Amino acid sequence: MWQNMIFGEFNTQSELIFEIGLVTSDGDIIPINALLDTGFTGWLALDNQDALSLGWILNINEQRDMQTAWGEARFSLYEGTVLLDGEEFTIEVLGGDYLDNILLGVRWLETKRLVADFTAGVLTLG
Repeated sequence: MWQNMIFGEFNTQSELIFEIGLVTSDGDIIPINALLDTGFTGWLALDNQDALSLGWILNINEQRDMQTAWGEARFSLYEGTVLLDGEEFTIEVLGGDYLDNILLGVRWLETKRLVADFTAGVLTLG
């Protein structure tokens, strides 16, 4: 039925985990596990060190304040490329300090259909 989709998994905390590719400035693809965070309204968030190591472009003139579970935080803005569902997307990426997880935000649900069926163990995004 849905030909272009990625399959995810539920981790031990029942979080939604998807493998995506982060595309470096040299064109290399680094596969990583990202957590889909429905409370995050952007596209992607990751640690500043990760964004810099990928060679992603930092918009030094702009930062964004956002509310997090720990209070308000300031994020750097990068332009990054991700591989999702066999397609490359150049998106705005929020970079923060001390981010433990790479987060996919709900903006993906504007273009991708999420199916999360815990009882059947089915998790797809496509």
